Amino acid sequence: MTVLDIVTYPAEILAKDAAPVETVDDNIRQLIANMADTMYEKLGVGLASVQVGSDSRIVIYDISDDRDKRNCQVVINPEIVEAHGTYLSEKEGCLSVPEFRTDVKRHGDIRVEGLDADGNPVFIEARELEAAVLQHEIDHLNGTLILDHASALKRQMYKKKVKKHLKA
Repeated sequence: MTVLDIVTYPAEILAKDAAPVETVDDNIRQLIANMADTMYEKLGVGLASVQVGSDSRIVIYDISDDRDKRNCQVVINPEIVEAHGTYLSEKEGCLSVPEFRTDVKRHGDIRVEGLDADGNPVFIEARELEAAVLQHEIDHLNGTLILDHASALKRQMYKKKVKKHLKA
């Protein structure tokens, strides 16, 4: 079990587009296993590779009620190919933006295409919470943070708090 460090705001990697995975090999599978260990240890419901310092386009998530069963879903090079409806993700949080929560308006139904951990095509029809988690994690791969979805005032207050903490 390897728990990786979580990269937090304002780290530069969180503001950049992640690179597509060209080959799903043992290194990628090891990264996925380490990401899963990290997500469960940190009590997250999702994790993007950039949050652990890798610029590969990988997301994992588990929205199941029984976290002990580790029902971790993996999507490599995820792409939202359809999006419909509206879902309000209330008090959404992020491991990379600690102590920050905000309501985020997301699509209620999405279709995501990508690859699984073996490099096989995967197609996910996601609704509500699962859709919100996938959109959140895919946002990370595109350099978008939960802060970018918050009001200007709330974003400014958080940035000021972080700046003060970094000086200390």
